[in-house]
Amino acid sequence: MSKSLRLTEKWMQRGLWLVAIIFAGFLIGLGGKIVHNLWRVEEPVLVSHYIDPVQGPQVKAAAERARALLENAQAAHDQARLRHEAAQSNSRSAEQTSSNWLRTRKATERPEQDPELIARTRDLDGLKAAERVALAAVEAQQQAMLDASQSRERAAQAWRKLEEPAIRAAERAGRASELRVFLYRLALTLPLLLIAGWLFAHKRQSRYWPFVWGFIFFAGFAFFVELVPYLPSYGGYVRYAVGIVLTVIVGRFAIISLQRYLDRQKASEAMPDTARRATLRYDTAVARLSKSVCPGCERAVDLKDGATDFCPHCGIGLFDRCRQCSTRKSAFARFCFSCGSHGNASLAD
Repeated sequence: MSKSLRLTEKWMQRGLWLVAIIFAGFLIGLGGKIVHNLWRVEEPVLVSHYIDPVQGPQVKAAAERARALLENAQAAHDQARLRHEAAQSNSRSAEQTSSNWLRTRKATERPEQDPELIARTRDLDGLKAAERVALAAVEAQQQAMLDASQSRERAAQAWRKLEEPAIRAAERAGRASELRVFLYRLALTLPLLLIAGWLFAHKRQSRYWPFVWGFIFFAGFAFFVELVPYLPSYGGYVRYAVGIVLTVIVGRFAIISLQRYLDRQKASEAMPDTARRATLRYDTAVARLSKSVCPGCERAVDLKDGATDFCPHCGIGLFDRCRQCSTRKSAFARFCFSCGSHGNASLAD
């Protein structure tokens, strides 16, 4: 077809295809935003929505109390452990000093040092008692930590018992929400695809064909590309079902179109030669002849032998003689290539 177009017309056709692509690009961008944001029509599904409204706060409060008790017990245990370590250090230091002094006392055997020995022993006993008190405090805090930890674990178990059915319910609700949003997207894109099919069947060669093709590109992209990431994973049933339906629709359209085409060709081939020419467009006839195809029946014809003047399949005239110079020329040419006189052709524009 492009070989039969005028140069300006050819570039204008390319420009119009560019308009169609740009128009489709803007529609695709807008449609992508709408399809992506359709999830906002549904409330977000949270596990907390399915927790028992009575037991849930109680278990949470118990867990929070246990956590606070555990933190306080940990802090108190750290402080008690530091005090116990300090008492141990004091006790060891005093014990070492007392041991050194006792060895000195044995070496000198001075009786006047006995009261000091008694005092040192009493101080050492006091330090040992303080160490035992600090150790008891550490053990008490360890017990408090154990009690708080067990309390927190019980609260965690109680929360898990509440949370497990809530998680399952949230998953079911999430799948239902996902399916609803997919149906919203399908309800938006499927009519676009059907409109695109109608436009393709009836308007693809109209005056405003760039916008028609732009919309067709947009609808096809929206359905087959934009919708794919949101298909629910039900073993591919949705995708295959849609594919089957679309295949049946497109196949039926193709079969009907082919039958109508064959009927038109049979009716056309039964018409007189002049009437058949009147139904052919000039550009179409020239394009088919350039491909060695009969403009009337679209079957292959050998046009290079220089002797074939009529189609052997449908009988339409392919070559004739110029009325002015008798030069053999295409029967579909509007002007004679030899003398420039008006041809015999009467074709549709």
